[in-house]
Amino acid sequence: MNKIIIIFILFSISILAREEVFPSQECPAFNNMRHTKNTHGIHLDTQKKYTILQHHKGQNLILVKGAYPAQRWVDDTCFSKRSELSNPLNVEKVKCKAIGIEDELSKASINIDLAKHTKKYQNKNISKYNLLILSWHNAFCETHRYKKECKKSIFSFAKSKYSEKHFVLHGLWPQPKNKIYCDVSREYVNLDKHKQWNRLPNLGLSDEVKNRLQKVMPGYSSNLHKHEWIKHGTCYGADVNVYYEEAISMVEQMNDSKVGNFFTQHIGKHVTLQQVRALFDRSFGLGTGKRVELKCNKGLISEIWLHLGSGSHVLGTLLKQGQQTRSYCQGGLVDKAGF
Repeated sequence: MNKIIIIFILFSISILAREEVFPSQECPAFNNMRHTKNTHGIHLDTQKKYTILQHHKGQNLILVKGAYPAQRWVDDTCFSKRSELSNPLNVEKVKCKAIGIEDELSKASINIDLAKHTKKYQNKNISKYNLLILSWHNAFCETHRYKKECKKSIFSFAKSKYSEKHFVLHGLWPQPKNKIYCDVSREYVNLDKHKQWNRLPNLGLSDEVKNRLQKVMPGYSSNLHKHEWIKHGTCYGADVNVYYEEAISMVEQMNDSKVGNFFTQHIGKHVTLQQVRALFDRSFGLGTGKRVELKCNKGLISEIWLHLGSGSHVLGTLLKQGQQTRSYCQGGLVDKAGF
């Protein structure tokens, strides 16, 4: 009888010892420690408490009620100091304190961190051939509904977002396609390959570039900009601000052209590769359409790939210097916003 009582007491203590805390970030909750699978695309909700079952090597095993499987792995960085967060009254205080400290530390360590793990890029030449990947965001969200950039707040339904009527930046990729991770440390390569983009270093973007990038790259909220820089931008031959300044300019030139207007006016309609290439020739010069490739997914136009050269800030000139390409997608529907 005494043994049963002791076992019951120990069990009760172990249950009570488990902390229920609020996350400080909307992190993905993975099935495994390697972060290779996230069934149903579960993300933490900063307004909900989660039970921490175990701590191991910078990660927490937590209980996500209603999810299958319910036990999920998330990074330590997804939670602020647990002892303070155990008291709900301290949540906002901890968030503000953490943000302030993080800002100061990031400002001081950005240049050191990047210099340590990647070599300097300003002394290299710009990549001779590049591939500009532009996404039609509405089509992307059809198959990625769990992504932050695909969620719409209840207060924003009245007005449309830039991404709902324009092409947005996926990436600017130096060619050939195996030209990736130039002088990047193994640590960051592994984090990137396991999609732990939130753990990649801050890039030190200027305020101007950051604001413009957030507009033309909705994936910024999911740290896509970090992934694109680490994997592709490091091979471009310029520092991160120049890399994104040039990519943003290309996106803006594309959306401000006859091609951009055509897609905006044909939302909900079917368009063909022939139409698109003809519009490129009219907008950017004869022959530029042959450097354009459409990508389709389930009958929807998902991306436009532009094969570019280098040495200019003018999209038409870059296209004329690019290599001609085939396109297996011959046309598709221009998806409208919403599911």
